[in-house]
Amino acid sequence: MHPSRILVALSAAVLLPALLAGCGGDSANRDLTAQKLQWKDCPAPSEAEGGGSAPSPLPNGGTWQCATMKAPLDWNDPKGPTIDLALIRAKASGDPSKRIGSLIFNFGGPGGSGVTTLPAFGEDYAKLRTRYDLVSFDPRGVGRSAPVECEDDAQLDEFFQQDATPDDAAERAQLVNRTKQFNGACEKRSKKVLPHVRTTDAARDMDLMRQVLGDKKLHYFGISYGTELGGVYAHLFPKHVGRAVFDGVVDPTQNPEQGSLGQAKGFQLALDNFAQDCVSKATECPIGDTAQDVKDRIAKLLNDLEKKPIPGVFPRELTQTAATNGIAQSLYSKDFWEYLTEGLEEAYDGDGRILLLLSDSMNGRNENGEYSNITAANVAINCADDKPRYTADYVQERLPVFRAASPLFGDFLAWGMISCTNWAVPGAAYHPDVSAPGSAPILVVGNTGDPATPYEGARKMVEALGKGVGVQLTYKGQGHGAYDSKNKCVQDAVNGYLLDGKVPRAGTVCA
Repeated sequence: MHPSRILVALSAAVLLPALLAGCGGDSANRDLTAQKLQWKDCPAPSEAEGGGSAPSPLPNGGTWQCATMKAPLDWNDPKGPTIDLALIRAKASGDPSKRIGSLIFNFGGPGGSGVTTLPAFGEDYAKLRTRYDLVSFDPRGVGRSAPVECEDDAQLDEFFQQDATPDDAAERAQLVNRTKQFNGACEKRSKKVLPHVRTTDAARDMDLMRQVLGDKKLHYFGISYGTELGGVYAHLFPKHVGRAVFDGVVDPTQNPEQGSLGQAKGFQLALDNFAQDCVSKATECPIGDTAQDVKDRIAKLLNDLEKKPIPGVFPRELTQTAATNGIAQSLYSKDFWEYLTEGLEEAYDGDGRILLLLSDSMNGRNENGEYSNITAANVAINCADDKPRYTADYVQERLPVFRAASPLFGDFLAWGMISCTNWAVPGAAYHPDVSAPGSAPILVVGNTGDPATPYEGARKMVEALGKGVGVQLTYKGQGHGAYDSKNKCVQDAVNGYLLDGKVPRAGTVCA
C-alpha cells in the first residue's frame, strides 16, 4: 500500500475507484472455456499471498482445494499469451440435489488475496456453503496470479518509514522522489503485466471462471473494492448475473480525489465513534476523560511522533505515518477498538509496538519481515483504473479541504493522491461504469459507520446500477462491511437472497 493510501479490504487498504468498462459479449475463446481445473489440496500461501500455513481442514473433514485457471494476458488478444490465476474452493456441504452452483467471493483491496482470505473467514460463510461451492481467487496482479512486483522487503521497510505528510518543500520533494522510485521499480520488474490489471480485465476473468466452473450465471459476494469489481462485471455481462451481494460499497460515481475525501470523512466519523464509545463505558476510559480529550491526546501523540519517533518493533520505530496507518487499520472493525485503546496507552508510555504491528497488518508485512504484494498490486490496479494524475502542488492546494474533513486523517489521505504520478500505464477513466440494465437484482448493503467505504456509496451504487437492479439494505453499525459483523438481521437478509432467492424489501434497515 502506498504511504497514506488506505487499502479498501477486510484486512487492509484506500480505494480510489476509476476504470473504463468496455463492451459486453462472451469473454473467452473456446479453448479457454473448455479447460479442466485440476483441484488439489492447497499449499501454504506464497510470500506474495502473505505467507503462513496451508488452510486448516474443513469442519466436515474435507479440505480446501486449489487450482489454477488460464486466462489471456491481454483480453484484446484472447488467443495470445496466457497467465495463471490462482483459485480456491470449499465444496458444498449439503444435499447435492440442492446445490445452486459456485459462489465467487472478492474481498477487496484492490490487491487482496482471495486464496488466503476466504479460508480465514470461511466459518462465517458456513451456511452459504450448504448450497454453494465457496470459491475465491487471486485477481490478476495479486498473490499467485501473475503478481505485480516492485520493491523488496528491505526497500518496503524504508518506504513505509518515510514521512507521508510533508510539511515543507524539502519533505514534499522527498515524498515525490520516493514515490517515483517505487513506481519505477514496478515498471522495471512488472512491465509486462502492468497494462493488464484493470478492473475490467478482472471482470472478464470472472466470466471465464463462471464458464470453467460450469455455471450458467455468476453468483457473487463482493466486499469493499469487490463491489466495484462486481458492478463492472454486471455492466459488462448483465445477463450473466445470478444472485449477487455487494457489502461495504464503493461509490462508483466518485473520482479518486472525491474517494479520498470521502474516506477522510469516513475515518474521522469512525474515530469520533471510537472515542465516544470509550468514554461512555461504565469503567473509566484509559485514554481520555471526554471524547474530545481522547482525540486531542491522539493528535498530540502524532505531533510528538513527527518530532521524535518512539521504539516500535526492533529495530524499527513508530513514526507519525506508521501510527496514523495503525490507527486507521484499527477502525476497520469494532473488534479492533480494544487493540487501539491498548496501543494508544502503550504509545503514551513510549512503547509503539502495538500501533506498529497494526500498521504492518495494513501494509501486508508479516512477523518475519516479509511483505505480501498487496501494496504493489493495490497501486498497480488503482493506477491502471484511475485516469487523474495529481501533482504535489495540487495536493498542497487541496489540503485545507481535507483537513476540514478530518484533522487527523486529512493530510494522510490527501498526499496519497500522488501515488499514480509518474506511473508507467495511463489510467482508464475517472470512475467505473456500473450501469447494468437487464441484470438480476443485486443486494447492496451499506453500513452507516463504515470508515473505508462511507455509507453514502451504497445509495450511489444502487442509482448507478439502474432501475430495478440495485436493492439497498442499511445496517446501522460500526466497522467496514456488514455481513461479518454477525448482525442476525443482515445475515438473514443476505442468506435469504443467496440461498432462497428472496429479495429483501428495498430500504430495509438492520440495527
